[in-house]
Amino acid sequence: MPPLPKRRTSHARQGKRRSHLHVAVPHLVRCPHCGNPRPSHQVCPHCGTYKGEEVLKKKA
Repeated sequence: MPPLPKRRTSHARQGKRRSHLHVAVPHLVRCPHCGNPRPSHQVCPHCGTYKGEEVLKKKA
């Protein structure tokens, strides 16, 4: 027979074990061109600019 735990794992102990499994909130910064939130170091999905230059052309 395989060994079995003598006691049930408590909710507190289970929560301590899973403490690093939470979902992280994405870090957003304001776009200097349009002011909308965007991920840092990425092209703004609203206006298509990155570091002051237009990278993506937005369709009207």
